[in-house]
Amino acid sequence: MVGSVDDGMTTWGFIGSGNIGSTVARLAVGAGNNVVMSNSRGPDTLADLVAELGPRARAGTVKEAAEGGDVVVVTIPLRGYRDVPVEPLRGKVVIDTMNYYPGRDGRIPELDDESTTTSELLQAHLPESRVVKVFNNIFFQHLAALPRPSGAPDRSALVIAGDDAGAKALMTRLLDEIGYDTLDLGPLAEGWRGTPYAMNPEDWSAGAKPAATEELAALAAAAVRYRDA
Repeated sequence: MVGSVDDGMTTWGFIGSGNIGSTVARLAVGAGNNVVMSNSRGPDTLADLVAELGPRARAGTVKEAAEGGDVVVVTIPLRGYRDVPVEPLRGKVVIDTMNYYPGRDGRIPELDDESTTTSELLQAHLPESRVVKVFNNIFFQHLAALPRPSGAPDRSALVIAGDDAGAKALMTRLLDEIGYDTLDLGPLAEGWRGTPYAMNPEDWSAGAKPAATEELAALAAAAVRYRDA
């Protein structure tokens, strides 16, 4: 059964169920929401993950995850963004977690010349969806380790960017539900400031370290765009 953002229960759809997707799904289920998981290999390959997530989770095709989610997380290698289905996501909030890795994704000239960002590419592909950049500035193991209750002194923030104020307001509420404050970087064009290269040049294997809104804001203000050699 699909939840509603109006009845207090949100169904999260996932296009991609790797490290970030499965981690966000665990947080969403832990907050009392439903999830529909999908990947490029088919629902049968997600049986173990769905069993782990419990009765609030089910597996489906990519189309079913797109149709079933009130919000839909796109968490796949960037090279595959054109394969994201357009029609089922019309009018929906779409969460973009993708980062650009030229060695994996191939060269994308408009990213290399800094005329656009990954989220703007996805938004152009989904012109009637409302794309919000989230979850791209944090290692998945840290994402799992750092949630805290609202008001906790060691609560961390996550950065978001988007062109739709209502979509960002919804995302702020959902992040609060799963244990995070929010730093709004502004429009999608500013989403690059939340890349791991710009905000966290330290080795991600160093361990989870809480990062409050003020700290992230300072890092974002000082960010320099990453260029792969």
